This record gives sequence, C-alpha cells and structure tokens, in this order.
Amino acid sequence: MPFREINSKMIEATVLPGQRLFSQRGAMLAYKGEVSFTPNIQGGQGGIASMIGRRVAGEATPLMTVEGSGTVLFGHGGHHIQVINLTGDTLYVEADRLLAFDGTLQQGTMFMGSQGGVMGMVRGQVTGQGLFTTTLQGHGAVAVMAHGGVIEVPITPHRPVHVDPQAYVAHHGDVRNKLSTALGWRDMVGRGSGEAFQLELSGNGAVYVQASEEKL
Repeated sequence: MPFREINSKMIEATVLPGQRLFSQRGAMLAYKGEVSFTPNIQGGQGGIASMIGRRVAGEATPLMTVEGSGTVLFGHGGHHIQVINLTGDTLYVEADRLLAFDGTLQQGTMFMGSQGGVMGMVRGQVTGQGLFTTTLQGHGAVAVMAHGGVIEVPITPHRPVHVDPQAYVAHHGDVRNKLSTALGWRDMVGRGSGEAFQLELSGNGAVYVQASEEKL
C-alpha cells in the first residue's frame, strides 16, 4: 500500500521508481527525494476514453501525475482523509473527493441512470453529484476526502444499508443503489425531519459515510 495515514487529515505516499500515483492538484504538502509532479491531461489510467468521460461528466478536478523516488505528504482543505484498499473490485466516488490514488487503478465514469434508471439520475441531482460518477477499478489504494471523519458500513446480501444522500462518500463491491423516499404526513405539513430521501444500497460490499451532511 503506497499510503500511510499520518493523522486524520494527512497521508504519506511512498513513490517508487517505475510506478506512479495520481493526486489532486494542490494536494501536495511536502516531499522528500527525487519526485516529479506533472499536470495530467490523459484522465488518469483510463487514457483518452477516461479523459473524454471526465469532460462529459463536467469533471473540474485536475490531476497531477506523481513519479520518481521518495515520499510525499498529501492533504487538502483540512478535510478528513480515508484510505480505501481495492482488491479487484470497483470504487464509485465523486472526483472532487479524490485526494490521491494508485496509478495501477483503471479510471472511468459511470452514467447514474444505469444504476436505478430514472431514480438513479434523480439520486445524482439530490446528492449534488450530477448525472455521472467516477469509477476506480483494480488492485490498489485510494485516498478520499470527507467532512468530520468517515465510517465504513458493510453491505451484505440480506442486509441493505440506507444512507442520507448528503452523508454518502463512496461505495465499492457488487452493490446496487437506488433512491427511496420516506415522505410522510409530517413532511407534507412541513414538520418532517428533513430525511425525505434515502439511498438504499444492497448487494455485497461497503459504503463510506461521513459524519456530516456538508458537501466538499
């Protein structure tokens, strides 16, 4: 694993010759060794297809390619950082939450309507994520950002998880997600709790939930 957690808001990445990392521009805090930082215009490991997907998705978070030999400290905006290790599955996460990730991971985009049809698209609008989300697939580590810390909640075949859309950070595994409503008479008269919409995630994997309803 190339990432080591220094504290809840800072990680250290080990950069080895012949390997690469991708990071959000402006996330480098300090480094030691012979390390280079190059603006990335290929959209990460996904090449030109990933770059096009990022543009279609309205992706406005530019990446840096990190190469060489040494160690780099990453952090951004004082946000809490969670390191997620992928073992062949796919992580679904918003691009602006990506702090850094292994260069071996394949990057792409997914149309929200493909998960839940029309309700999948509605979910993207409710969460503020838009109609597309970023995917990272393969074996490697990903560092994501969140408000107030993150908890990993397992998703099992017979135990779906319901999440406040504003607290959702990312999920991985063989997971289906859809938007459900919890609209009752209190909501209709303006006395509801504000939890009228929920994300229902089912299957086998995990969802990462932040301790806040604030977007980055």
